[in-house]
Amino acid sequence: MTVRYEVDDGVAWLTIDRPEARNALSKEVREGLWEGTRRFVDDSGAAVLVLTGAGEKAFCAGGDLKEMAETSLEIPPPDFLPQFGRNIDVPKPTIAAVNGVAFAGGFLLAQQCDLVVAAEHARFAVSEVKVGRGSPWAAPLSWLVPPRVALEILLTGDPLDATRAREVGLVNHVVPAAELRSHTQELAARIAANAPLSVRAAKATAYLSRPDVYERAEEIWAPVYRSSDAQEGPAAFRDKRAPVWTGR
Repeated sequence: MTVRYEVDDGVAWLTIDRPEARNALSKEVREGLWEGTRRFVDDSGAAVLVLTGAGEKAFCAGGDLKEMAETSLEIPPPDFLPQFGRNIDVPKPTIAAVNGVAFAGGFLLAQQCDLVVAAEHARFAVSEVKVGRGSPWAAPLSWLVPPRVALEILLTGDPLDATRAREVGLVNHVVPAAELRSHTQELAARIAANAPLSVRAAKATAYLSRPDVYERAEEIWAPVYRSSDAQEGPAAFRDKRAPVWTGR
């Protein structure tokens, strides 16, 4: 089982359990995330969802590049993985407990959660420019952080440490790794103790000002996904060599 679902005092913990591969988003992991998310939405005994990864190194390192190279993945389908509030409605609050690197698709998963608690050693990156892939899902980033910060994140692909991520507004709390679970559980419990209708309405209200930019972002990134470079990046990763970009 690569994704585990458990409820602790009204808080559902959805854990990617593939630490040997830095919790990368294989087909099995993606299916498990879909199953767990749907289970949470329907679970009357769970008021808050916490998404996290197993181990101490990675929350989620992103897509499984070896799998992408084998399947020659171009544009991921709309249901490639659950994106809270985009391709699945999750009216109850969600928290990312980031226990290590959150790169690419891992950044996506943390970004789509309502709140983020990070271990001190956590790092965040939209690393697609380094492997020739696409990040249309990052369209709301300039709603979350100042536009110049968003541009630096997107154009360099370089990681932000947990402290910097908190400074720019990507993260709510930074805690020692040993306290990540207890701190997140306590935060979730405080939310779960509030009036559920008020909590859901508060969440919906907060997102009223977020622009709906995904459709345009998909158009921008489609030719990138279909490019030779988009296949070269995962192939280079698989072959453990530097990519050779052609710009086409």
